Amino acid sequence: MKEKYISLMETTLEAYSYEHIERYFNSVKADRLREHGFPRLTANIGILITHGRKRELLPIFMEMMDYCCENIPKVKAANDFSVKEIIFCIMELEGKGIVSDDDISRWKACLKTIDPTTCYNQYAKKPTDKLFNWALFTAVSEYMRTYIGLCDSSEFVDIQIPTQLHWLDENGMYRDDEENPPMVYDLVARGLFAVLLHFGYKGKYYNEIDACLRKAGLLTLKMQSVSGEIPYGGRSAQFPHNEAHLALVFEYEASRYAKEGDLALAGEFKYAARKALENIEYWLSKRPIRHIKNRFPTETGYGCEDYAYFDKYMITTASFLYVAQLMCDESIAEKKIDRSIPYTLTLSDYFHKVFLSAGGYFLEFDTNGNMKYDAFGLGRIHFEGAPSVICMSSPCSSTPNYKIDLSGAVDLSLAPGCFCDEAEKYIFATSKNSKHTLKELSSDENKAYASFDVTLENKKTLDAYYCTSSSGVSIKISGEGKIAHMLPAFYFDGKEHSEISCDEDTLEIKYQGWVCRYKTDGKIVNSGNVACNRNGHYKVFYASGEGTLSVKVEILKAE
Repeated sequence: MKEKYISLMETTLEAYSYEHIERYFNSVKADRLREHGFPRLTANIGILITHGRKRELLPIFMEMMDYCCENIPKVKAANDFSVKEIIFCIMELEGKGIVSDDDISRWKACLKTIDPTTCYNQYAKKPTDKLFNWALFTAVSEYMRTYIGLCDSSEFVDIQIPTQLHWLDENGMYRDDEENPPMVYDLVARGLFAVLLHFGYKGKYYNEIDACLRKAGLLTLKMQSVSGEIPYGGRSAQFPHNEAHLALVFEYEASRYAKEGDLALAGEFKYAARKALENIEYWLSKRPIRHIKNRFPTETGYGCEDYAYFDKYMITTASFLYVAQLMCDESIAEKKIDRSIPYTLTLSDYFHKVFLSAGGYFLEFDTNGNMKYDAFGLGRIHFEGAPSVICMSSPCSSTPNYKIDLSGAVDLSLAPGCFCDEAEKYIFATSKNSKHTLKELSSDENKAYASFDVTLENKKTLDAYYCTSSSGVSIKISGEGKIAHMLPAFYFDGKEHSEISCDEDTLEIKYQGWVCRYKTDGKIVNSGNVACNRNGHYKVFYASGEGTLSVKVEILKAE
């Protein structure tokens, strides 16, 4: 498994040609360090060199490493992220005979001069300050300086940590936003806590960190979809680095339970880590390699926030794969998680998520989404083994805080709706003008199911019922008058189109050897609208009926 992590790191680095690295380095020398992508690239090249990979990059790596170590103490450039990465690289290189002792000493001497108050962008001056995860990155970077003997930052670190514990919910999940905490950054923060404990943190907040990791780790096993992915939701979603954070947390928890003697649970965490790696491997297998889960040309920035550009987010995958590799205990045997066994899960009101899993299907609902990223309602249906995007992996916002390329795109999820006489059209429960109230959530030996009271923007109400089992996903809605349910039809991933066919009661989407089939007792209508998410483009269909309506969703191998 450790070799798998290193190989995926190398695959990530293959997205950078030598000319790209050289061009990037020249731009940094011209403009000075401005962010952490370049030090991350430098560190990962060095780490791979120590593992016998990319040895041809040693000469330019030496120049890059000199530049990083000399300049990080002199200029604020998101060093909060970078210092720990450079230290990991030094730790790997030390004693390997690849670089000289003088080189190691020179780099350490540079990092020893760091003054936290002038080096880092964000840090707490007192434990009651309210800062988000940058301060946690700062704490880990300073802890690692202490770890390799460059300073004693224990007091500084113990000022940062309570500012971060403030953001934990009752489940130990990290809220990196007061109103709409993004799912990725919960994992980022917990991964950083795991780094502290892995490297021996025993400060005054050890027990709180350990408790948070234990409690949230168990939840995370159930939040991982059958496709190996983290839950959708919020910023920085749908990048391969998402699952690197997931693997890190799983490897840490696997080791915890192995040490405690619970080898069965440890094995489940190991299995889940491998599923996360398989998802990363799937996306990195596409050529050219992209840093986001679509196949649009990288230069278009499709699906990316302004900050989520290639040079920063491509190498991020390697950085967290490396840390997961550090935590990987290869003596732990995997124990397969049976995804046919039904279960349900809800998160705290801060994260407003509902999950259903049974029969190889996995559903995720968001009852109060951040409309800059996610529509309300059922936003994910995954089936084990199928491409995660064939039905829907995350919902679509009409006003996303990331780049799309279609005008007139609408909100889209698998959400119920009704005909609005005033607007003379169907409206759907996809936005903050609607409300989804969970009414029932349960499972038995064959299925998992949930029901919601749904209120639409015109104040009309619907009952919505969702059930998943080995035979597929069954949806039933009821309400007065004309009612409907949205049906996403994925049709373009940036390179490949799906095949869409539709008759009165059946809609089929064929993609990469699989079929997503919707069948209804009502009538299927092509709305003529389009929608976009980070994965690509959708055509918007809906099933309509009078008073009651049923829809069956199946994902099958194409014949």
